[in-house]
Order: sequence, then structure tokens, then C-alpha cells
Amino acid sequence: MMGTKVRTFAPQIKMSLDDLVPQDHFYRYLDQKLDLSFVRIFVQDSYAQGGRPSIDPVVFFKLQLVMFFEGIRSERQLMRQAADRLSVRWSIGYDLDEALPDHFSLTRIRALYEVEVFRRFFEAIVDQCQQAGFVWGKELYADATKVRANAALSWPSTT
Repeated sequence: MMGTKVRTFAPQIKMSLDDLVPQDHFYRYLDQKLDLSFVRIFVQDSYAQGGRPSIDPVVFFKLQLVMFFEGIRSERQLMRQAADRLSVRWSIGYDLDEALPDHFSLTRIRALYEVEVFRRFFEAIVDQCQQAGFVWGKELYADATKVRANAALSWPSTT
């Protein structure tokens, strides 16, 4: 007899997003090796002292890294991917029931930051990537569009 799958989705009660993303996932490894808290210092002058809280600058830059690693070309595509991928949601720290940032907000944040912020970010991130074993070599150049480096052909073991 041919079975028919009925679509029923019950709310998950005892499961967290942390349980759903594999322990050996690339974004977990990246999270262990890269500390992006320094970006708050880079962008603090771009924000007013009062008003509504913004999207965390660390979340913004993590999303920029997701765009890079996934080959995504727009914030609209990025947020579609984030809504569909548990690993991306985990990486930026948004739980299943939290609304993700709007793509237009990301576009506005990108316009808010000066080019110098992106240059400093890429210089700092290249240093961390080099220390984590993602890249090696002496001549590393960075700008807002690409990083020229010797890339590792295989990722270090996460075990």
C-alpha cells in the first residue's frame, strides 16, 4: 500500500537551535576561532547615544561573512538564506522564534559605515584567519570587496 505523508508541524518544546546544528559544522568552527567583538569599537562613532537599539554590529559583520562564504550577492538573498538555514541563524545568534533583521536594515547599516570601517574589519579578520589556520603567508591585502591571500585547501579538523 502506498503511504501518504500528511504535513503536520507541532511546536517543538524541548529542542533548541543549538541541538539542531551539528557540532562539527563550519560555522561552529568559525565561531570558536573568530572573535568579532572588536567591530563595536570600529563603529561606535556611527551611532547616537539615545534612541532604539540597532542591529548588533557583530551580527551585521557575521552576516557579511556568511555572504562571502555562501557566495551571496545581496542582502535580500542573504536574509532568505538566513530564514531557511538553521546554521546561519545559529551563527548570528537568532533563535527560531526571533525575527531576523530586515534586508533593508542591512543595506542602511552598510551605507552608515564608512569605507574605513570595512578596511579595518578586513585587516583584523585576515589576522585572525591567519592565526586560526584559514590563510597563511606574508602578503595579505584587504579592501571592501575582496581579500587576496593564500587560502587553505582543507579545513583543520574540528575534533
